[in-house]
Amino acid sequence: MELFKPIPAAAGTNQEFSMPSILTCDDCGKQSLAALVHLNGSTCPFCGGLFRMPARARIAMLADADTFIETDETLTSTDPLKFPKYSEKLKKAKADSGLTDAIVTGTCAIEGYPAALAVMDSYFMMGSMGAVVGEKICDLAEIALAKRLPLIIVSASGGARMQEGMISLLQMTRTTMAVNKLGDAGLLYVSVLTHPTTGGVTASFAMQGDVILAEPKALIGFAGPRVITQTVNEELPDAFQKAEYLYQQGMIDGIVKRGELKAALAQILALHADNREASHDQ
Repeated sequence: MELFKPIPAAAGTNQEFSMPSILTCDDCGKQSLAALVHLNGSTCPFCGGLFRMPARARIAMLADADTFIETDETLTSTDPLKFPKYSEKLKKAKADSGLTDAIVTGTCAIEGYPAALAVMDSYFMMGSMGAVVGEKICDLAEIALAKRLPLIIVSASGGARMQEGMISLLQMTRTTMAVNKLGDAGLLYVSVLTHPTTGGVTASFAMQGDVILAEPKALIGFAGPRVITQTVNEELPDAFQKAEYLYQQGMIDGIVKRGELKAALAQILALHADNREASHDQ
C-alpha cells in the first residue's frame, strides 16, 4: 500500500494535497482510509473523533455554496532570513497542502449572513504563522472594517514560524492590532479554536475574539503541557489545556461540534445583525 497519495479536493474546493493514506484516530485507535475520513468531514467513521481538517474543506462546510471570494490568493512566503532548508520546506508544504501558505482568507455568506472568513491549515507547516499569515489576516480585517463585516477566524496552528524569526513574532502585534480595530468600530470578531491552537497564535489574535468557540478536545495554550510540567515540576490537572478544561475556567465561551459550527456561527451573526439594527433605530 502507498504511504502517500493524492487526496481528492473536498466538494466545492480545488484543494488537492498529499498526506498519509491511512489515518489513526487518537480517540479510539482505529485506522481509516484518509479519503473516507475527509469525505466524512475529517471525522473518524467509528467514533466521530476529529482529525485535522484542510482549510478549503472547512470553508466548504461553513460558507454558503458559491459565496466564498478568496483574498490574497497568490500571496506566498519567501525566505527573508535565508534560514537553512526553509525554501525546501516551503516547497514541500505547498505540494502537501495545495496552498500557498498556512491560511485561506476571503468573504462569504453563512446561512445568508455576510462575513469575512479566515481559516488556518495545519497541513501547511502545522499552520505556523509567518509574514504571509499575518499579512492575510491584517488585509482581511481591513476589508471587514471597510465593508462593515463581522470577522471569523478559524485557528489551527503550532504557533509562530521559527524560520522567519522576528518577522514572524511581529505578526503577533500586527494581527492583535488589526482585530482590535474591529472592536473599536463596533464590529464583531468571532474566534474559533481547533486542534491544536498554540504558541504565538494563542498569544495574539486567537484569544481576542468577542466570542471564542472551540472544537471538542482541542489543545489550546501557549507552551505545551510537557514543557509546562518540566518547568514547574508539578503534575498538571487532567485534560489541562483542552477545550473542555478552558471552558470550565471561563477562558472560552463555548464548545461546538464540528458539524454544528455553521449553525452556531449563523446564530451569532444573526444576533449581531439584530443588535446593530436595534442600535440604529434608537
